[in-house]
Amino acid sequence: MSLFNPTLLFSLLLIFLNEWTFALSDTLLPARNARRSFLATAAASAVTVIIPPHSAHAEEIALTEVQAVATGDAKKLFNEARALESQGNMAAAQRLYTKVTKISPRFIYGWSNLANTQTALGDLRSADQAYSIAIDLCNENLQTTEEGFGIKRCNDLYVLLLNRGSLRLNDGRPKEALADLQQSDLLRGRPDSTVLQNLARAKELNGLYKQADNDYTVAISMTANEVNPFWLRSSLVKFQLGDIQGGYDLMKRVENRFPEAPEVRAAYACFLAARGDQVAGQRKYLEIPDRARLKYVDQNYLTRTISWPPAARDTLAKITMASGDGSPK
Repeated sequence: MSLFNPTLLFSLLLIFLNEWTFALSDTLLPARNARRSFLATAAASAVTVIIPPHSAHAEEIALTEVQAVATGDAKKLFNEARALESQGNMAAAQRLYTKVTKISPRFIYGWSNLANTQTALGDLRSADQAYSIAIDLCNENLQTTEEGFGIKRCNDLYVLLLNRGSLRLNDGRPKEALADLQQSDLLRGRPDSTVLQNLARAKELNGLYKQADNDYTVAISMTANEVNPFWLRSSLVKFQLGDIQGGYDLMKRVENRFPEAPEVRAAYACFLAARGDQVAGQRKYLEIPDRARLKYVDQNYLTRTISWPPAARDTLAKITMASGDGSPK
């Protein structure tokens, strides 16, 4: 479990679809700052967020104008909500963000932060709607507002698209996710490991394995000193492309970092079998606890929940059959 701001608050384990809680596209975290990505792979400390002081005329902004900075009562509630969010009180923060959107329905980050809390609480459809409103407002702001002293524009559209795209990956909408993440990558304008990890996952889920492999490779090169769970996804894409040795080299590092994770054991078993050691593959597979192993003979789990590529699923099926668990169905 994307892009990663090390000062994000905590891992949102509630909505991870992968049982070892680290698959990239299943990693959604609430942002403490709407200008930052809310994707990350691990728990971390809170970040201090500073909202620029609004100018004297900000209070007079017409309600029909898009706002990139909160004002008046909305600003007070917004700051209170962020404090609650940083403490992990997502439900209370969501209630306040909802009030902010009612008081200032044209405030971009009222909607985006509301979406963060909705995501944290597992309401992905409502979060998608709130992100979409924030994206529309941000686009409108960019089209109608000139940068100037004391004037804030929405300069983080790529983050909003990244968040919505990542959410859509988790919500079973890979084509829509891919469109968002491609646009996010374009707007980012330079290689960004978080964007690339999620973009690679979206390409993988859309069957674009070679393109996914390229993006995963660049993302790994940017995080080479620290093994990340998304490396497992990269190794399985290489498996799909027939690069068994390249995938195995990555998989060995993942297995060394997360040796007891059931999905890691299952994937490592596939590589051992593909390298010609079927017995070793079965032994590794049988290291998975009995109850957890049931998932790996569940076709729905393999194709929809963790979304393994076909080649890895086929190899795993041979292992589960030989191990007496039967074939996935």
